[in-house]
Amino acid sequence: MARRLHVVSGKGGTGKTTVAAALALALAEQGRRTLLIEVEGRQGIAQLFETEALPYEERRIAIGPGGGEVFALAIDAERALLDYLQMFYRLGSAGRALRRLGAVDFATTIAPGLRDVLLTGKACEAVRRRGADGRFVYDAVVMDAPPTGRVTRFLGVNSEVAGLARVGPIHHQAQAVMRVLRSPETAVHLVTLLEEMPVQETADGIAELRAAELPVGATVVNMVRPPVLAAVPDAYGDDPARLHALAATLADAGLPDAARTAAPLLAQGRAYAHRLVLEAERRAELARHGIPLHELPLLADGIDIAGLYRLARLLRDQEW
Repeated sequence: MARRLHVVSGKGGTGKTTVAAALALALAEQGRRTLLIEVEGRQGIAQLFETEALPYEERRIAIGPGGGEVFALAIDAERALLDYLQMFYRLGSAGRALRRLGAVDFATTIAPGLRDVLLTGKACEAVRRRGADGRFVYDAVVMDAPPTGRVTRFLGVNSEVAGLARVGPIHHQAQAVMRVLRSPETAVHLVTLLEEMPVQETADGIAELRAAELPVGATVVNMVRPPVLAAVPDAYGDDPARLHALAATLADAGLPDAARTAAPLLAQGRAYAHRLVLEAERRAELARHGIPLHELPLLADGIDIAGLYRLARLLRDQEW
């Protein structure tokens, strides 16, 4: 939690946006200011916090459990490019004219790498920004990043740009962004489920991040279902004696049609026990990567503001 830039990625459907939002709330402790950034243009943050669509400006959207503030920003690539042109080339009015002509949209559409440069650059600018008092404007920045299969290339695009542009402001900007992304201040967290495909994609993502020398933070296992009972697979075998014993127990309890009910119940028990075994295997696979492993429960009522705060408290109380 001492890191200043938290990049949250995960396979689609794992709830990475929810985890990013909960993490931002968890980091907003005792007067701390956290910025939650969205880069995919889906307005998922606005939906989670039940607010209107986020503009291209930093807006306070919540108060953290510890009294800090959470600000949010939906980065727009076109606006970020205009900021970039003004910052390095003083092309404010000319840049706006280019936008009216459609040149800015054309540039960010035909060059996906340029879009990624702008998005990561804006996030890193927020990490480095200082106020008039010389202190960082934000104590932490949380980025809801692209999915696991794309996050390494997304974060590493500035390294390629620095190699292509050997001199000038573009080169220096790309180098500065990579210094932030590869520094001890940054952590890339991967969100997964206890299922085969998400766990495998998480393993691949960890390997790719490490190969690119990007700092891996933690793995967050999301939507963990609470245990129903201490199931042991052998207790739900196909032994006819077990079936008769269960039917007798149900009959003694006064359940009608006990003989017909016993077989489906035993089958459900076997399926549940099998799932517990598979989930234990998935946990073991994740633990082998040697990075912190955290779990968040499946919220039966879905995700709302109260649910986000509950997840934030759980993240805050876990050892990072």
